Order: sequence, then C-alpha cells, then structure tokens
Amino acid sequence: MDGSMKRRTLLKVIVLGDSGVGKTSLMNQYVYKKFIRQYKATIGADFVTKELHIDDKLVTLQIWDTAGQERFHSLGAAFYRGADCCVLVYDVNVLRSFETLQNWHEEFLKQQADPADTEAFPFILLGNKIDIDGGNSRAVSEKRAQEWCAAKGNISYFETSAKEDYNVDEAFLCVANIGLTHEHEQDIYFKGISETVSEAEQRGGCAC
Repeated sequence: MDGSMKRRTLLKVIVLGDSGVGKTSLMNQYVYKKFIRQYKATIGADFVTKELHIDDKLVTLQIWDTAGQERFHSLGAAFYRGADCCVLVYDVNVLRSFETLQNWHEEFLKQQADPADTEAFPFILLGNKIDIDGGNSRAVSEKRAQEWCAAKGNISYFETSAKEDYNVDEAFLCVANIGLTHEHEQDIYFKGISETVSEAEQRGGCAC
C-alpha cells in the first residue's frame, strides 16, 4: 500500500515508576539511540514521539515521561487521561522500586477518566538496569517479576538495559502492538466501527 494511503494512528503511552529507575533513559535510547550518563530528574512531565510501520498502519507513539517524585503525583490525572497503554518501570537492583509498582498501578487506574475499563486497560512491565554489576546486585528476580505480572492479568514483562540498548526496541514494539489492540477495541466500543479484528490481532514479536 502506498505510504500516503496508510492509516495513521496516534497512541498515547504513559511511562511510570520511581525516580531514578531509568524511565527517561529508556525513552532516549528508544527514540534517539543515545544514553546520557548524567542523571537529571524529570520535572512534571514531558513527551517524545516515534513513528513505526506496523502492518498497513503508520503508528506514532507519543511517549509521556512523568516525574517519579511524590510531590509531582498530583499532576498525574491530566497526563494519564486518553492513554492507550501504561509502561511501568522498576530497577531490578532496587527492591523499593519494585514494591511501589502496586502504588503506581493503582494510582494510574484511579486517575483514568473511564474507571469502567480498568480491568482491560493494557499495562507492560519493564525491569531496567539489568547490566549493573553483571546482574550480581539484583534485588528482584525475574521469577518474582513474572509472578507479579501474572497476578495483574498476565501483563507482558521485559528485562531491559537502557545503557546497553538491550530489549528496548522489543519492549516498545510490544507497547505499540498492545496499544493498537486497545485502540481498536475502543473504536468498536465507542464508535461502532466494524474494522477487521485481524488487523489488531497481528501483533507478533511479544508475549501479549
């Protein structure tokens, strides 16, 4: 199909997690293919965009980077609304960042404009910084993370390294596919559009 005839889709993706787990670094690696060693806390929220071609669609991911500090949590509601997928991030070397995932998960669902859709809303979990100390300083095992995902409705899980660019593209491709499926379902529910379900089901590349 000619590029100008492709269906264009904008997906809003929210990235949540404690301050310092690598949210901004993952986004910079994915969009700009660069890793900045110096840490700088995100203030409020910002977003980057990335275009992908999936099947016959031109997909634009609008990825929102939100501050992990408690004092910015009240800003959440305005940024969360209209999201197609939520990416939860923790540092595999910091137990606390894993333990607070439940809070981030609950807060996101609470702030969503349509609480009736909370059980079906798509999440994905990223365990970041697996490159540190060759994995010897891990505080959270892969098995424990997978069990947490299973308890949340079998959400997809990826272990990543923003520094080494490990699994970053794969994780965000899964995000795009999950977001497309959710967006397609929303179209059918709210607008009564009878598009072929096969488009949304051709996900590929991720266990989602």
